Amino acid sequence: MLKLFCPNMYVKSIYSINPTDLISRNIKGIIVDLDNTLVPWNVKKPNKKLINWFTSFLNHGIKFCIVSNNNESRVKLFADGLNIPYIYSAIKPSKRSFKKGIVLLGTDSPNTAVIGDQILTDILGGNRVGIFTILVKPMCQQEFWWTKLMRKFEKRIIYSLMKKGLLDIPK
Repeated sequence: MLKLFCPNMYVKSIYSINPTDLISRNIKGIIVDLDNTLVPWNVKKPNKKLINWFTSFLNHGIKFCIVSNNNESRVKLFADGLNIPYIYSAIKPSKRSFKKGIVLLGTDSPNTAVIGDQILTDILGGNRVGIFTILVKPMCQQEFWWTKLMRKFEKRIIYSLMKKGLLDIPK
């Protein structure tokens, strides 16, 4: 049961992830969360550093799709700035939104990764559909009340995973 919450990789930020490492794992598409994964929740558009990070993956043939529980106007504005497809109001960890993301990417489960900052949405959802899961530390502490509540459960899960030797401190 605990393995459903265990990411395949745990890193400090998206900038710790490089395309050659994912290519070696045969990853061709990435489902990525938006808020507190790519940018703090109140940032409206991608900055130059983020655009360069995306470009490095795209230059290696890796495609992206944003899958977010946030509303359409928030997600569309950001995704349009990167010229990538998106899914809003995803109801993560619903399998449906992850499967839809895989279809938009034109990949299949073994060739897809998910990057997100929440175990109970991004990692659980990705593990449920058999994709490679990457947990990043949240970018900021300012969050919605519901997310703050979920973080308390996530801290316990992370502690349990580390205690059992299933998860290492992020690199």
